[in-house]
Amino acid sequence: MAHKCDENEQPPTMWFAARRFGYGAGLPITWQGWGSLCLFLAVTLASSSILPFFHFRHPLYAAAGVMALNLGATVAFVWVCYTHTQGGWRWRWGDSD
Repeated sequence: MAHKCDENEQPPTMWFAARRFGYGAGLPITWQGWGSLCLFLAVTLASSSILPFFHFRHPLYAAAGVMALNLGATVAFVWVCYTHTQGGWRWRWGDSD
């Protein structure tokens, strides 16, 4: 079943500006972009900084858990950036593009 577009339906807003040079997303331009960046930083920094306060039988398990959590947070944040970047991700050469 095809999705019927409503006249009052707003297109999704973009949270990140496109980079001027290179590939990928630039800085956040809305509060949702800043919020997702802060959430990503909070998850990755907190997971690494609270590690010394827990006593594990095998320290490698703790390191593997932190690495898995950070990898998951990074993949999720890159996906959010990819889907919410103004103009999409493509190579840019500055003002000429």
